[in-house]
Amino acid sequence: MYMINPLLSIKNLSVSLAQKKLLTNISMTIAPGSTTVVMGPNGSGKSSLALSIMGHPKYIITQGVIHFNNKQINALSAEERANLGFFLSLQNPLEIDGVTFKQFMRQALATQQEKQGKQPTLQDFIKRFNDALALVDLDQSFGSRAINVGFSGGEKKKAEIAQMAILQPKLAILDEIDSGLDIDALKTVCQAIVAIKKQNPEMAIIIITHYARMLNYIHPDNVHILQNGSIVRSGGMEVVHDIETSGYKG
Repeated sequence: MYMINPLLSIKNLSVSLAQKKLLTNISMTIAPGSTTVVMGPNGSGKSSLALSIMGHPKYIITQGVIHFNNKQINALSAEERANLGFFLSLQNPLEIDGVTFKQFMRQALATQQEKQGKQPTLQDFIKRFNDALALVDLDQSFGSRAINVGFSGGEKKKAEIAQMAILQPKLAILDEIDSGLDIDALKTVCQAIVAIKKQNPEMAIIIITHYARMLNYIHPDNVHILQNGSIVRSGGMEVVHDIETSGYKG
């Protein structure tokens, strides 16, 4: 049987922060174009996994390996991983006063394109930027606002998805992108994710969440349940249905 080479492969990964073990023997493979959901209760290690994949310097790999396109990336910085095509939507995006969202995204896209040997153009950026804002139902004036300063919770999450739409990563990790969203905003964000996926079908997505409500709009290929820093169950939507019925303790 023909097997697709994984985009991301994590094998026996253990991670510590300030000498406290956060993750133990995590293994998973992420195929190109796949959608993977990681669920679990508070403090189970979901955000630690996201930050470890992204290469946060304080999260120390004590065991195991991470491969991206068959190359080990354990020693690569977050910037180097971003240059490979990683994207992390933060659970609590930082406020950056003095830099507008539009300025930030123009520089981010230009840097990405230069790394890829492409020539950035203003026309390309403006189209991508305007299309991304429309996709997440944000007004064009949003671009003149300082990054996350005075943004509502929903605006912050929509801005994160707009960044993903503009940058078109190879691997997008969405850490609780649904938290703080009302019903309408959740639908907008989920529909935007689906639309971005159609534009970029080879992009793999890892969605980290507490709840199953996103999965009314986005249908995962794989589901992993994380508890106490370890994967305790993997499968498909049947895992989600069991959680809805019995909770994480069940």
